[in-house]
Amino acid sequence: MSLQEVHISSLVVHVKPAYLQEIKQQILAMPNTEIPGDSEEGKIIVVLETANQGYVTDTIDKINNLENVLTTFLVYHQIEHFETQPEGNS
Repeated sequence: MSLQEVHISSLVVHVKPAYLQEIKQQILAMPNTEIPGDSEEGKIIVVLETANQGYVTDTIDKINNLENVLTTFLVYHQIEHFETQPEGNS
């Protein structure tokens, strides 16, 4: 058996309100992203489920560099570990 991990993170992204829908589409085009909520004031909740921490920090950088994004910050990060069995074993 090998040990695998999954990183579950949530972010709050603050954008210029006029660009809310555009930014949401750009975020959803990124792999492993979900948007469970937003506000008309320009705040977006983003959830990431990834295999490593590097992807989390890379995604924060990518979102923060989108035009009309004011800030992106990590709110929550959890690492879950689980064991996997090699294929063919029961």
